[in-house]
Amino acid sequence: MVLKSATMTETPNRLELEVEIDAAAFEAAVAKTYRKNIGKMNIPGFRRGKASRPYVERIFGADVFYEDATNDLYPGAMDEAIKESGYEYIEDKVDLDVVSIGKEGLVFKAVITVKPEVDVGEYRGLKAVKPSAEPTEEQIGDELEKLRERGSRLVSVDRAAEEQDTVIFDFEGFAGGVAFEGGKGDNHSLILGSGQFIPGFEQQMVGHKPEEPFEVNVTFPEDYHAEELAGKEAVFKCLIHEIKQKELPELNDDFAKDCSEFDTLEELKADLREKSGQKLAEESDRRFESELTDRLAELVSGEIPEAMYENNITNAAHDFEHRLQAQGLELETYLQYMGLDKETFRGNLRPQAEKSVKVRLALEKIVKLEHIDVTEEMLEAEYVKLAGQYGLDEEKIKTLISDEDLKKDTAVEKAMALVKEAAEALDPPADEQPAE
Repeated sequence: MVLKSATMTETPNRLELEVEIDAAAFEAAVAKTYRKNIGKMNIPGFRRGKASRPYVERIFGADVFYEDATNDLYPGAMDEAIKESGYEYIEDKVDLDVVSIGKEGLVFKAVITVKPEVDVGEYRGLKAVKPSAEPTEEQIGDELEKLRERGSRLVSVDRAAEEQDTVIFDFEGFAGGVAFEGGKGDNHSLILGSGQFIPGFEQQMVGHKPEEPFEVNVTFPEDYHAEELAGKEAVFKCLIHEIKQKELPELNDDFAKDCSEFDTLEELKADLREKSGQKLAEESDRRFESELTDRLAELVSGEIPEAMYENNITNAAHDFEHRLQAQGLELETYLQYMGLDKETFRGNLRPQAEKSVKVRLALEKIVKLEHIDVTEEMLEAEYVKLAGQYGLDEEKIKTLISDEDLKKDTAVEKAMALVKEAAEALDPPADEQPAE
């Protein structure tokens, strides 16, 4: 195979390749095609598969096997031609034109879409918000309250029911004076204010004491699942047997010993502060990098092929579909639930696709401008890291990800690290609430 020429067309990012396959290679492909097809051909006077190639070509024409031979050679020839051209092919339509074909060989032209050469502005010194990674006393207090909630217990109380109490009670419902199916329960446990019962029910239980019968008057919602009750008024006869309130443990050293491996409350607080700081640092870095990628996308200028956006949307849609399937849900069912058609669904993915494509192009440009290189040692370290992340053997990872692809991704990561290191971190706006 010989790449005779690679010329950009008048259409942006469309490259015309002229490829020549010599006579020997083309003849070998024609002979292979003859052997593959002769057994399927019905030639008068010959048993199936026994007619010679010259005879078949005399009957059906010298070019009888040319199309199949071309199809056989085309993929490999295109791969070599694109690699030799130095351009990166974008999955898109290919315009193919055979220039000449025959005993002298095959010459064809192919017009393909290639990755654009973009410009990126001043990528050093970008500004982005980076929240503090130092947890506040309020956040540490919230973490302690979560631990207290986990260690809480319910204790019986001798008083009237209040919001957030747990009540053990009997009930029976009547609509139009007649008891209805599913409206009765004994020793039912309910947290008042949880919203488990229809609107108004739980609020009317507040203020009642154990073993004092009372009635609750409600109206079923118009969209209630039992059609015979939807929109109807009902009376529930109720009797509370027991009222329990949540009791939280005191914040002291004993509490620390019970809920952790620490002996004192101060040690527990120090551990919570360290872990919260690590979590906040990760969240802060994610936001910082996300805002920097927004700035990078804005810096990109150049003609970007529509195919790049469409391919990104398609990949994102496939990823989303696979995540749904892992949860036992089909994409079509999800779209019905959400009231979306596929076109609208893909349209919703468009903004993120545009950003992703532009950021990747910007970082690849920075790789070139900064002469970022990935050594074999760096590449090997990346394979080791990936093997650990996915719990796979390193050699298995190498069969899944090529050296070339991993080198590109690693170089891009280094470019992003360079942008972050050179960026200016800004404090969040004064009125912004700290992250939970």
